Amino acid sequence: MKKFGVIFQYEIMNYLKNKSFMISTIVIAVLAAVILFLPSIFDMSSILGINKDDADNISSDNTKITDVITIYDEKDIFAETGIIEGVFTDANITYVSSRDALVKKVQDDENVIAGFVIKNEMEFEYVVNNSDMYDSMTARFTHAMQLLSQYNYCKDNNLDMTEIEKAFNPVISSETTVLGKDMMSNYWYCYALIIIVFMVIILYGVMVATSVTQEKSNRTIELLVTSADTNSLFFGKVLAGTFAAIVQVGIVFAVVLGSYKINRDSWGGLFDKIFNIPSDVLITFAFFGLGGLLFYEFIYGAMGALVSKTEDINKSAGSVQFVIMIVYFIGIFQLNNIDGVLMKVLSFLPISSYSAMFARVALGSVGFVEIAVSYVILIASIIAVGILGSKIYRMGTLRYGNPITLRLSLIHISEPTRPLYI
Repeated sequence: MKKFGVIFQYEIMNYLKNKSFMISTIVIAVLAAVILFLPSIFDMSSILGINKDDADNISSDNTKITDVITIYDEKDIFAETGIIEGVFTDANITYVSSRDALVKKVQDDENVIAGFVIKNEMEFEYVVNNSDMYDSMTARFTHAMQLLSQYNYCKDNNLDMTEIEKAFNPVISSETTVLGKDMMSNYWYCYALIIIVFMVIILYGVMVATSVTQEKSNRTIELLVTSADTNSLFFGKVLAGTFAAIVQVGIVFAVVLGSYKINRDSWGGLFDKIFNIPSDVLITFAFFGLGGLLFYEFIYGAMGALVSKTEDINKSAGSVQFVIMIVYFIGIFQLNNIDGVLMKVLSFLPISSYSAMFARVALGSVGFVEIAVSYVILIASIIAVGILGSKIYRMGTLRYGNPITLRLSLIHISEPTRPLYI
C-alpha cells in the first residue's frame, strides 16, 4: 500500500507539473469565464434579444422586436384589416409599392427576415434570402390569408367576425402538472453532460495508456519493477490519471457554473436549461460518470500494456474508442425514447451504463433498485477489468521488448504455468 501511495503521488505530480496540462486547464477556465462575463462588460442586448432601455417595439412576451417583414399588396386586399399585424406580432410590418422594391429590401436590409407579394385573395409569393429547415413563415401567412377570407365573408354577409371567432375558436386555458420528469426541460443538460463524459473518457483514456506505455518505451520499467510490484505501478498510474481528470474537469466546471451564476441576469437566463441541474441528477451523474471513467481507464491502461512504443497506442486502443463512440451515438439517438428496451438494456451494461442510466434518471422514472443493480454491476466490472489490466501489465513488463497480444495475455492468465514465449 505504501508503494502504491508513492507511485500515485508521483504520477499526480507528473500531471500537475506538466505545462500542457496546467496551461490547457487555465486557458479553458479563463476563456469560459471571459465568455460568460461578456454581457456584464459589454452591451449584448441586441445579440441576446434582451430589452433594456428601449420601450418601443415590445412584443407580448416583453422582448424587443428587431425583425421586419415587408409586404407588397398589389390590390390592397389587407388594407385596414390589421390581420397581418395580428398574425406576426413578433415582427414589424412594412409596406412597399412594388415587387422589385420588396426584393431589394429583403436582399439589402439585414433586419428584413421575409417578404410577401400578395397577388390576390387566394395567391401569394414568399420571398426570403435563406430558408432554414424549420421555416414556418409560409404556414403563418397562409393562416393570415385564411383569416382574410373569413373576414371578407363576414363583411359580405353582415356577420360579426368577433362573435364567430369566439364561437368557433374559444380561448382554452390549460395547466400542466408534471409528476415525474420534464423531458423538455431536462433534455439539454442531459445532452451536454453525456458529451462531456464521452470527451473526458476519450481524452484521459489515451493519456493513461500513454503513461502506462511510456516507461516501457524509454526502458525505465527495468528499474521500476525492481522497487515496486506491477499491481502498484498499474493501479497507481490509472488512478492518478483518473484523479487528474476529476481535478481538471472540476476546475472548469466550477469556473463555468460560478461565472454563469454571477452573470445570469446579464444573460437573461439563456442557459438555465443547461446549468439548472437537479441534485439527484447531479449525484447520479457523479457516481456513474466516475464509474464509467474508471472502467474505461483500466481498459485503456491494459491496452497500453500491450504495446512497447507510445506511437503504437492508437492501434491498440482503436477498438476501445470504437466501442465508446458506438455507445455514445446510440445513447444520443435514444434520448427521445428513454424508456425503450434498448436504453434499458444499455443502462445495465458496464460499457454504457455510465451514460444510459444517467440519461434514464434525468429524463425518465427509474426505481432505486434498478439504479443500485446497475451501479453494482458497474463496480464489479471496474474491479474485474482492473485485475485483468494489472495482470496484462505484469506480462507486458516481462516481455516489453516484444509484441504481446491480448489473446496471448488471456491464455497466460487462464493458464499461469504456460510459458509466455510460445
